[in-house]
Amino acid sequence: MPARPLSDEALHLIAAVREALAEQLDARIDVQERPLFGCHAFMVDGKLCLGVKGDELLVRLPPAQHNAVAETPGVRELAPRGGMAGYFWLEPSAYATRAQWQHWIAAALAYNPQAKATPRRAARARAAPP
Repeated sequence: MPARPLSDEALHLIAAVREALAEQLDARIDVQERPLFGCHAFMVDGKLCLGVKGDELLVRLPPAQHNAVAETPGVRELAPRGGMAGYFWLEPSAYATRAQWQHWIAAALAYNPQAKATPRRAARARAAPP
């Protein structure tokens, strides 16, 4: 079954994230795009950094800042029951201004070098003891 077409809002937001990453990152840094968590994910150096689903922006931030960030208007946790500390969905109101947009992109990129990559399922299966 083919994937549903992306909305105009999602396409514009994806293009804006691509542009922001191109402006912020050295061309040698590996950026890949792929579907993940039901969204269009941007992997920086093999780690989830940003994502787009509809008109919402997914950001990965330091888990130590989780509680403070969760209190921000227009921000909600990826997994409200826990288990995904540092992952947040931003509603358009949370990234509507240039300053807000730059803050979230910069925060996600600043955390990326410290973030741990999640091993792919096939790699985890091979590494698991029999």
